[in-house]
Amino acid sequence: MAVATQSAQGSEIETTRTLVEARDERAIELPESMWQRIAAKAYALYEERGCREGYAVQDWLDAEYIVNDEIYETH
Repeated sequence: MAVATQSAQGSEIETTRTLVEARDERAIELPESMWQRIAAKAYALYEERGCREGYAVQDWLDAEYIVNDEIYETH
């Protein structure tokens, strides 16, 4: 049985960040606070899903969408 911890989620985020950076060196660099907001939202989505493994990328993409929507709604 796999137990998710904040540190395991942190390593997934670093892996995702590395993949994004490796894919396109011209990728836009997000501020650290933005990464933290997306990471927190992705982790919340993971918990809402019942901590099931295998959805890290989908949770991250959904979190990006939600955070961006929140930011642009306030402006």
